[in-house]
Amino acid sequence: MPETFDREVDVLVVGTGGAGLTAAIAAADAGATVLVVESTGKWGGTTALSGGGLWMPTNPLIKGDDSVEKALTYMEAAIGDAGPASSPERRRAFVETIPEVYALLEREGVRWVASHDYPDYYPDRPGGMVGRGIEVEPFDTKKLGDWFATFRGRDSMPAPLKTDDVWLLSRAWSTPGGFVRGAQFVFRTLFGLARGKRLFGLGSALTASLFTIVRRQGTEVLLNTPLTELITEDGRIVGAVAGGTRIGAKSVILGAGGFARNKDWREKYHGVAGYTSASDGDTGDVIRIAADAGAKLELMDDAWWGASVPLPDGHHQFVLSERSMPYSIVVNQAGERYTNESASYIDFGHAMLEAEKAVPSWLILDVRHRRRYLFNAFLTGTKKLREAGIVQSADTLDELAGKIGINPAKLRETVDRFNGFARSGVDEDFGRGRTVYDNYYGDPTVKPNPNLGPIEKGPFTAVQLVPGDLGTKGGLLTDSDGAVVGVSGLYAAGNTTASVMGRTYPGPGSTIAPAVVFGYRAGRAAAASLATR
Repeated sequence: MPETFDREVDVLVVGTGGAGLTAAIAAADAGATVLVVESTGKWGGTTALSGGGLWMPTNPLIKGDDSVEKALTYMEAAIGDAGPASSPERRRAFVETIPEVYALLEREGVRWVASHDYPDYYPDRPGGMVGRGIEVEPFDTKKLGDWFATFRGRDSMPAPLKTDDVWLLSRAWSTPGGFVRGAQFVFRTLFGLARGKRLFGLGSALTASLFTIVRRQGTEVLLNTPLTELITEDGRIVGAVAGGTRIGAKSVILGAGGFARNKDWREKYHGVAGYTSASDGDTGDVIRIAADAGAKLELMDDAWWGASVPLPDGHHQFVLSERSMPYSIVVNQAGERYTNESASYIDFGHAMLEAEKAVPSWLILDVRHRRRYLFNAFLTGTKKLREAGIVQSADTLDELAGKIGINPAKLRETVDRFNGFARSGVDEDFGRGRTVYDNYYGDPTVKPNPNLGPIEKGPFTAVQLVPGDLGTKGGLLTDSDGAVVGVSGLYAAGNTTASVMGRTYPGPGSTIAPAVVFGYRAGRAAAASLATR
């Protein structure tokens, strides 16, 4: 007996992050009628809370020489064999589609800007280069009208900050370039206010730009409308139940994030409860629903790892430049270094999880680090962090070691060895400061290595680190068009899927770029399938 529905559309999109919004734009642009549903009361997903960068090889703003083959060579060198989610076909589809996505969104009003100085994360490997990252110019959120009240980006920094600002702002008090960028950021903020604008940058700018296009296309967006069931007929998805409404759809696209907030799954697949920066809607429900319908899962044991500071209110502050700047080291509870502190965040996170006694770890700072460099977790004040024991300070390293439960003699031995490396400029243990990526978050005024500075001047500070993440990277296995393997009529993109980036992180924006690209491909494919139905 044919299914009956409360309403019908051509394409139902689940989720309002970068993947879902781009899928909706692409499907509507191809002539499909689209409905977007969001499980929470806020739209924007984890993308709205992110840095908002996209790793986009071959994009039109790149200054250096790039090509599809060069990018694929680099992806092979950086990712290796990571299973079907990162197949050669999916990698090629990702790279070759970038100019199409760029052009469509630019035509619809997205204002792209390049991060020309941001390197790939393994720039010394074949095909690696600097400047493949792009982002969106700060967006005037007054254009959102009443939708601003439910914008998840309001939970992020309400300022016109760009990803390309961060590396310089982190050293605004120590280098001329950092000071100039700081002045530019202040001027940009004040100029926006003077013109009556409410500018948001980073991931907020990206999602606000995409959402504005979705609304201009006439696509309806429903909040507080969680997906609870996929409806099948003759072995094909023909609709879904969302928010209690039976919605008929010729195709369903899932872009509702991963399972970073699902503690049971985190324990099952990762062995930790999770210290995530993902949005509160990242529960994995859509992954479970699709798996129950026959979808295959891949890479469930991995995440977009990185060190985080556990905040007293239960949130977590992702740590990036802080651990890379000179006059600092990271040690485990035995007082030993165990990896390159300046490595990409996913490599650092993997190392933390794999090293003995490294959860939690401690970021040890010389007073010069505190005085010269921005530390994001300290912006809200250190009083509560100190009261919770997350931050400790002392005049001597021996006293500091006692406060954090580390053998003082072992910590002194580790610091003495590291200080020798700082003076010679060569980290003989882990190669810190060897690549242009390491140096990106360094201090060029510190010689002979911008990432190495001796830890010898007190008072000294220790900051607790845990294995945080930007979301999970395992989920539904999809093909080159974002079609879910094993379930006809179902598509997916973003953290709902197993990542084309495999178990690593090739460059800045390796989460959002494939979410947008495969969201686009899914939207196009879903719309194209209407002609065959």
